[in-house]
Amino acid sequence: MCGIVGVVSKENVNQCVYDALTVLQHRGQDAAGICTDDAGTLRLRKDNGLVRDVFRSKHMKKLRGTMGIGHCRYPTAGCSSSAEAQPFYVNAPYGISLAHNGNLTNSDQLAREVCANDLRHMNTTSDSEVLLNVFAHEMFSQKEAIPTPEGVFRAVAQLHRRCRGAYAAIAMLNGNGIVAFRDPHGIRPLICGQRESSLGRETMIASESVALDSLGFEPISDIAPGEAIYVNRSGDVFRRQCADQPQLTPCIFEHVYLARPDSVVDGISVYKARLRMGEKLADKVTRLSPNHDIDVVMPIPDSGRTCALSMAVKLGVTYREGFIKNRYIGRTFIMPGQAERMRSVRKKLNPIELEFKGKVVCLVDDSIVRGTTCNQIIKMARQAGAVKVYYCSAAPPVRHPNVYGIDMPAAPELIAHGRTEDEIAELIGADWLVYQELEDLVACAQEGNPQIESFECSVFNGHYVTGDIDDAYLSDLEETRKDSAKSKRKEQPVIRA
Repeated sequence: MCGIVGVVSKENVNQCVYDALTVLQHRGQDAAGICTDDAGTLRLRKDNGLVRDVFRSKHMKKLRGTMGIGHCRYPTAGCSSSAEAQPFYVNAPYGISLAHNGNLTNSDQLAREVCANDLRHMNTTSDSEVLLNVFAHEMFSQKEAIPTPEGVFRAVAQLHRRCRGAYAAIAMLNGNGIVAFRDPHGIRPLICGQRESSLGRETMIASESVALDSLGFEPISDIAPGEAIYVNRSGDVFRRQCADQPQLTPCIFEHVYLARPDSVVDGISVYKARLRMGEKLADKVTRLSPNHDIDVVMPIPDSGRTCALSMAVKLGVTYREGFIKNRYIGRTFIMPGQAERMRSVRKKLNPIELEFKGKVVCLVDDSIVRGTTCNQIIKMARQAGAVKVYYCSAAPPVRHPNVYGIDMPAAPELIAHGRTEDEIAELIGADWLVYQELEDLVACAQEGNPQIESFECSVFNGHYVTGDIDDAYLSDLEETRKDSAKSKRKEQPVIRA
């Protein structure tokens, strides 16, 4: 899960890219980077940390240029090394920098091909650098002194034939333009918009519509699965479908947790989808227990708030904010390392005791992954005086790892893996546990855009839409994602050239 943005303008874009990254900060808090094209000279700044900490005034002054791309990331393999901060850059051809959101499922194979056949060198283990080198090689194969839209689209078409997995990417061809493309399944979001300035039309491409809205860009459309957009330095926009058999199958977890509620992703209002999730949960609670004894519904802030509100309304039960969130603590789901996640929960949330004392409390969360957070939250609710604590998840049980860019843990570290819902309830300490039904979750998103026939739901049903994931792949992934493996990598020194 990362946030990416690209801007083409007639004036300096450093502030615009920076502001967009701050809006996309929820998508990654580990590292950030900005690369600009200053009349053909590349300017780059990237490092570990939040956007506001990576870029100081001295850095912003150097990031001159009328084209630029930006990236905020979290470590998809548990590594928080600044060596893997993006954008990545290669010298030839043209000088290409790239920002990527997603994960290539054939990254190892591609890395070997890039070195042995394309004769290119990579300096990290990041699949994003693999993607960049594949794209650079295909651009070089066009043999164009100045890249043309036709050449760019041919390169992206060949990239689609080589790359598998999830990739929403924005690449800057120094001195020439910006190209953005999305994998043939459209797993990760990408949207394009424009605004008028005193010097002419500006184009922005970003992970979520909220980045466009906040800076006054009018959304034009989502980039379709398999589509590429090329914006030259003059601001002319060219679009082309580059995949042989594209089919929109977006990640449904964007609507559960990843995206901001004020975003519209693939034509679906995230906020309205989450409202519908709450209503579906209320229907299930009523169906399972028509005479329930819930006194109050409370959200786990922030991503559980929208769902909890609509659930309370439909149940006819009081809605209350029982936990106050420390907004200076990052999202615990994307923090590397179990120990750090556990320490952060109590620092992040603090209960208001008067809302709990003597009540049957129904807590509403966006999802349950490891169970660490909800277990501690339930303990806090009991300590604050709750008589009973029910726990509702806006998502179904997360039983399988994600391979498309979300650093969910190894399968054995998922609390729902191999367990019944009753067993999970006992482990987290809940008096009653209610999960969303998968068909209801899909319906909540699909209602916003009925043209989407299916969603990427692998974390819930184990079906991977790219069709290339087998037991051997998942076994290797498990070894990489175990917290013990992450801790070992964290202790290893980073060697920089």
